[in-house]
Amino acid sequence: MTYRAPIKDMLFAMKELAGIDRVAQLPGFEDAGYDTAAAVLDECAKLNEGVVSPLNREGDKNPSYFKDGQVFTTPGFKDAFRQFAAGGWQGLQHPVEFGGQGLPKLVGAACIEMVNSANLSFALCPLLTDGAIEALLTAGSHEQQQTYIPNMISGAWTGTMNLTEPQAGSDLSLVRTRAEPQPDGTYKLFGTKIFITYGEHDMAENIVHLVLARVTGAPEGVKGISLFICPKFLADGRRNDVHCVSIEHKLGIKASPTAVLQFGDHGGAVGTLVGQENRGLEYMFIMMNAARYAVGMQGIALAEQAYQKAVQYARDRVQSRPVDGSLNKAAPIIHHPDVRRMLMTMRAWTEGCRAMALVAAAAYDASHAHPDSAARAQNQAFYEFMVPLVKGLSTEMSLEVASLGVQVHGGMGFIEETGAAQYLRDAKILTIYEGTTAIQANDLVGRKTARDGGQTARAIASQIEATEAALAARASVACRAMAKRLGAARRAFVEAVDFVAGQTKASPNAVFAGSVPYLMLAGTAVAGWQMARALIAAEDRLAAGEDAEFMRAKITTARFFADHLLVRCGAWRDAIVDGAESVTELPLEAF
Repeated sequence: MTYRAPIKDMLFAMKELAGIDRVAQLPGFEDAGYDTAAAVLDECAKLNEGVVSPLNREGDKNPSYFKDGQVFTTPGFKDAFRQFAAGGWQGLQHPVEFGGQGLPKLVGAACIEMVNSANLSFALCPLLTDGAIEALLTAGSHEQQQTYIPNMISGAWTGTMNLTEPQAGSDLSLVRTRAEPQPDGTYKLFGTKIFITYGEHDMAENIVHLVLARVTGAPEGVKGISLFICPKFLADGRRNDVHCVSIEHKLGIKASPTAVLQFGDHGGAVGTLVGQENRGLEYMFIMMNAARYAVGMQGIALAEQAYQKAVQYARDRVQSRPVDGSLNKAAPIIHHPDVRRMLMTMRAWTEGCRAMALVAAAAYDASHAHPDSAARAQNQAFYEFMVPLVKGLSTEMSLEVASLGVQVHGGMGFIEETGAAQYLRDAKILTIYEGTTAIQANDLVGRKTARDGGQTARAIASQIEATEAALAARASVACRAMAKRLGAARRAFVEAVDFVAGQTKASPNAVFAGSVPYLMLAGTAVAGWQMARALIAAEDRLAAGEDAEFMRAKITTARFFADHLLVRCGAWRDAIVDGAESVTELPLEAF
């Protein structure tokens, strides 16, 4: 099928919810208003619809392969990446001084969604490069920035993130890769890294590996980890001693090569220290946070594509007469109420999470560029609270949406030729990499809720309450229904926040037993809040005579979110506050 970028919905969310006109008032973003965003999104859509999307199915059928120490990507990927880089897309939200375009994250996020909708496997290469650029912008020396960032922005080089080892998955305190200082100020690296996305490929001249390792004699645990740049090719053109020894055979994202990299089998891989010794995890978290947000965008992107495919099939597939007798012959299945329920679920989740993610992106922009320090701090706290929600909820919902997409297809969805199954297979990795859903939830509980006693969470709840008041002041059935459901969701959220903030130290097992339900509750309440704001904006624009079909659809989708998705919040509240004992009561030997 042909992917069509949902530009109209993106621009609606950017204007009405994320406030792109306010972002364009921030220093450095004066030229990045609504008209610029619309022009950028149009160009981005052309590339992704015309060049990147047609390679998605091909990548699943003919994935990357490993031969004689080299990785060969799917035919067409190399040329598509050349066009992606030539168009300036890698540098969209990176500084102009390094060859980027300096646009806000708000615009960049919509473009990230498009490339991931078009082809998730392809998009992983620029996603990791973005993270490497972010890390070097924050912690790299002037010389490192000048050497590596322009080459990554241009697409001549790409970047990777090397954390995981065979014995060290999410627990990075177990990292064993070692770094031996050399007289010239460099280090020699020795060790094995696994699950390295685009750790070896044929799409760029060089690959810049950012590697976590321990300097000889460093403290044990996470305090002794440093970050190093270890390029595939050194400045003098020599091949560095980092080699791909295999790539993984995976459930999904098959065209994205996931490499096992061996450092130092032939005398030591040459690396240069980023920042200071023993602060590597701190620097890597910059990269991880950028990647976690981007993975949330991947979830939204995949859900959008699965929804588009399911709608197309539901329009074409003729099966059974409508139950209301409106036709006396078999009809396209989109006439059937349960198919419409599934499609509306897919649509509402996707639009709600997109709105939440774009609002978070605008907060990121304000946290960096706002001239007022208090406003920067407030936006930073909001954005940091949102990252686990964007990553956790958007990826979990993408699994539900992709599964519904298969269900809409019926038996044909289980057949690979229709393509619906690929979205379900691809979606599964999103809840796992860059930190599983439980890791996002633990972050939300510990760092984002318990640490400040629930202060940021309650501030968000107050904003939700203000939206409820705005809904209650309106006469429409949709607004009254949304006000009722959003109020119940907010109250469930506040009760969960009180439990988490009050019990994390006293009863950690009880709180963490409900950490993922807490993330799902918080994310759904926030996404529902954005759909409520969208409902108000759509009613106003409809009254002004603007784009009636789109505005009515937005109103209906918001109402559906209230009636079918926000109602889940009460159940999650009960599981969080009342359900811990049954999680931990069964003796370990009884499993």
